Amino acid sequence: MADLLSRFKKPNTSDVRVALAGDAVVASAEKTIKLEGNDYFDPDTVNWDMLEPSPRTSVCPWKGVATYYDVVADGTRYPAAAWTYEEPSPAAAHIKGRIAFWRGVRVAKG
Repeated sequence: MADLLSRFKKPNTSDVRVALAGDAVVASAEKTIKLEGNDYFDPDTVNWDMLEPSPRTSVCPWKGVATYYDVVADGTRYPAAAWTYEEPSPAAAHIKGRIAFWRGVRVAKG
């Protein structure tokens, strides 16, 4: 188990990534942190005008409590399609405040 968790704790950077909702660019970054198959974007690379707070939360046993945002692009709402860990556990401190996407928002190489 410890070997498995250590794999997830190490930040890996990737090439330019773009988060797309339809054709709209929600985020674009030269570097993201890849963790458990998700790209975590620096908050400064996110178009916050396209995100609205969601009431949804979830708990990861090793990362902590995630808070969610709806993504709204070109008149389409993608419920709880973005999430962040504002106060992650020490094991996930390297993704604090970073944003990841799913549920219709795709991340691709830019």
